[in-house]
Amino acid sequence: MKLRNLWKATVANAHPSRRRNSFILLALISLIAGVGSLGSPKGIASDEPWRPIGLSDLALKSPLVEPDADAEAIFWDVRVDDSKELVLSHYVRVKVFTKRGCEQEGKISISYSSGIKIRDIAARTIAPNGSITELANEDIFDRVLAEARKKNVRATSFAFPNLEPGAIIEYKWAEVISNASANGMRLQFQRDIPVQSIHYHIKPAHSSDAGLRVLAYNMPTPHFEKEENGFYGTTVTNMKAFHPEPLMPPEETVRSWAVINYTLASSEFAYTRLANRLYYGLQPFLKVDDDVKVKSAEIVAGASTPEEKLERISAFCRTNIKNINDKMSGVATEDIEKLKENKKPADTLNRGVGSPFDIDLLFAALANAAGFDARVAMLPDRSKTLFHKNNVVPGSLRPAIIAVVVGRAWQFFDPGFHYLTPGMLRWQEEGVDALITDAYPVWTRTPLSAPDKSKEVRVATLQLNEDGTLEGDIRVEYTGHFAVEQKEINEDDSPNQREETLKESLKRRLSTAELSKIVIENITDPIKPFVYRYHIRVPDYAQRTGKRIFLQPAFFEKGAPPVFSVSARKYPVYIHFPWSEDDTVTITLPKGYVIENADAPAPISAGRVTRYLAKIEVSKDASTIVYHRSFFFGGDDRLLIPAESYAQVKTLFDEVSKSDNYTIMLTPGGSGN
Repeated sequence: MKLRNLWKATVANAHPSRRRNSFILLALISLIAGVGSLGSPKGIASDEPWRPIGLSDLALKSPLVEPDADAEAIFWDVRVDDSKELVLSHYVRVKVFTKRGCEQEGKISISYSSGIKIRDIAARTIAPNGSITELANEDIFDRVLAEARKKNVRATSFAFPNLEPGAIIEYKWAEVISNASANGMRLQFQRDIPVQSIHYHIKPAHSSDAGLRVLAYNMPTPHFEKEENGFYGTTVTNMKAFHPEPLMPPEETVRSWAVINYTLASSEFAYTRLANRLYYGLQPFLKVDDDVKVKSAEIVAGASTPEEKLERISAFCRTNIKNINDKMSGVATEDIEKLKENKKPADTLNRGVGSPFDIDLLFAALANAAGFDARVAMLPDRSKTLFHKNNVVPGSLRPAIIAVVVGRAWQFFDPGFHYLTPGMLRWQEEGVDALITDAYPVWTRTPLSAPDKSKEVRVATLQLNEDGTLEGDIRVEYTGHFAVEQKEINEDDSPNQREETLKESLKRRLSTAELSKIVIENITDPIKPFVYRYHIRVPDYAQRTGKRIFLQPAFFEKGAPPVFSVSARKYPVYIHFPWSEDDTVTITLPKGYVIENADAPAPISAGRVTRYLAKIEVSKDASTIVYHRSFFFGGDDRLLIPAESYAQVKTLFDEVSKSDNYTIMLTPGGSGN
């Protein structure tokens, strides 16, 4: 996947195989975070009557917060009641100004997952003349958005009746969340539309006698004042909409939000205390008993170095233990429900099946049995937050991988994740502050893989016809993080769906492309590169002008849009991981034609951060050209580029795009006429 496509891939949610849903993890996190078990919902909901519509709101002709907005929320109220069970009651009123605003705001979809119930939905449209149309119950629909093992994501949706520019829409609903507390809950202040007034009313749990504390991010700290009936309230006005940008940092790093904290002292959220408690809580689940000792000795027998021993243990855990979150494991959903929980590494070993975290804990136990010091490491997810250990962001760290002392340094392993090149982590966990669980927890940093570890190698052997048609065979190989992305995209699809995905991606760049003989290799292999092989025919690839033919030798870049299309931006540029590209394109020229100019574009370089190099070779008989292109970006660990440096970054990629669009001229018999 190219840089220009990376921003589409992130991921707000981690891949399903990363969900740590084992008994061990849930029990420990519940213990540490103080999450209690709640009974079934009792029907508490937003029973507030509709509020009067002011004449000034009906008469409003243009937005007040953002002049160009198509719609604007007049108010967005959320009442959080944590006194008995966690209930969030929402009330939203929106003024719609344009037809596009009607399209954007006319349909509401409320997504939710297992453990959440949506209740008491009500909605209505107030026309510009003041007439009101209520939403009928039969016009509210509920559907499954995504299915995962033991967990579904659903959505309740409805459309506003009789919506037109100038109208007001308002809607209410309640969320009842099982087994949860508002302590540590995030409050969203910046929405996708501008909001004139945002209100939060929070009633803490009875167990909270320390009041209410709020930590704010990317905004001034909102002040909560005590209200009636045990609630605390705050109001924030004139909040502009959140406008995402391609290749920006994770939303929580740039969007305005806050988190509830019932405690008065931030030390309650101290990461080191959390890691300390987790260390002691995990000791029973890292137990090295006789079964683990015997298996560890068997696995490392004959290995001569610490690195070889650890890689053998990792490979055993990844290939011999079935991962219940991996659909390719062969463990049926109905069988998972019947599985007993693994309460120690020997259970995972003897049963041959476990959750991702079970597999990681087994790896740690086997490593300890082999004489290593293996610990659970707590990490942030770099796709969700740009974490720094000195900034308190509750919920940012979670038990994720295993750290092992090798020599005087920590090395990191995650056999619970299926697709990992040895020596690498998921990109979301590379280059981040990591906290090693211990009686005295230690901060360290996970390594960031170099650009050559995630490479896209593309080879084309093509024949150019006199009419401009280009035809031949293609091989594209992805390694490292590129391979993980491709495998995750394709693993659940049928063979036909995989081929269609490839065809669609090429059609966006080369609209006349015709593909055949498609072969896709190593789709679910944990280590091998992901490979595409196919035959392609592209009519009108080259352009004819009289007797001349104009050819773009950078076949894999032809038709690609610019990486950055706007002249300015608000947020930094965020590259997910360093990567490199290596292209070799061999083109046999039409009979009787020779290349008129073979000067390749000039190299482009920015120190150790990036380098672009292209060259053209012509065969001795002038019948064939070979175009070589190499490019890398993200060297020197440069992934985050400040917004004030955007102009330089845009110029760099514009120059690369210009070089990729370099065209050579072919003429009959070598004549310029």
